[in-house]
Amino acid sequence: MLTSKAKYALRAMVDLAEQEAGGPRKPIFIADVAARQDIPRRFLENILLELRKHGLVVSHRGKSGGYALAKAPGEISFADVIRAIDGPLALTPCTSRLAYQRCEDCREEPFCMIRGVLTEVRDATAGILEQTTLAKAAGQRA
Repeated sequence: MLTSKAKYALRAMVDLAEQEAGGPRKPIFIADVAARQDIPRRFLENILLELRKHGLVVSHRGKSGGYALAKAPGEISFADVIRAIDGPLALTPCTSRLAYQRCEDCREEPFCMIRGVLTEVRDATAGILEQTTLAKAAGQRA
C-alpha cells in the first residue's frame, strides 16, 4: 500500500509541476504548497528534503527561496517519486528489479508458486507509474 508520505509527495510534486506550467522554474514556498494541498508543513519539509536528496527537487534559500522541480515535469514519473519515498515498487524483495533480494522464507526461488504472479504485478504497476509523469498528471487536473 502507498504510504501517506508517498501520497503527499506525489501531491506536492504535481503542485510544483502545475505552478511551473508555461513559465520559468521559480522556487515555490513550502507554506503555499502545504496550504494548497492540505499537507502539514513540517511533514512536507521532511518530504521535500528527501526528494531533494534523490535529485527530484532543488531548494533555494533566501527571501524568495523555496523548492522547484529539478527537471522538467515530463521527465519525472510517479515511479521516481514513489521509489524516492517508499523504496521499490515490487511487493516482495525477490520481484524487485532495483533492490532484488532473495526472500528469507524461500526454499527454491525457481519453483516459487507466487513469484511469477507478483512479477507480473510489479511489471504492470511499474509500467503505469513510469509512464505517468508529473506533466501528465498536472495536465489532467488543469
